[in-house]
Amino acid sequence: MSQAIHYIKQDHINQNGTALHASIPTEAVTIRVDGALDKATLLSSLATACDFPSYFSHNWDSAWDCLTDSEARHLTLDLTTIKKINTEDFNVFKNIIEDAYQTFGKPQLWIIAPPE
Repeated sequence: MSQAIHYIKQDHINQNGTALHASIPTEAVTIRVDGALDKATLLSSLATACDFPSYFSHNWDSAWDCLTDSEARHLTLDLTTIKKINTEDFNVFKNIIEDAYQTFGKPQLWIIAPPE
């Protein structure tokens, strides 16, 4: 695959959590978020999911640095339980993923979106 971010509709996920029409790698690391999606939540959840080092500074630049140094090659983010999204923060997060992928060929992100 030659793109950084893949969108999968929740109704394309079968009962055991695997995608019907898109293949999420089995080694994908899940970025766990509940309720609200904002900068603090994204940074904290990404750091936990990718096991960022203790010097992670909880800002976007540090996230990019740690993400590109991370062994994580595939990530998933499930938006189906999110009630509120800070669009600006989410767009910055996606830009970091895209930039890291263009520069280092990793990570790829699978976003599970709620059905329309």
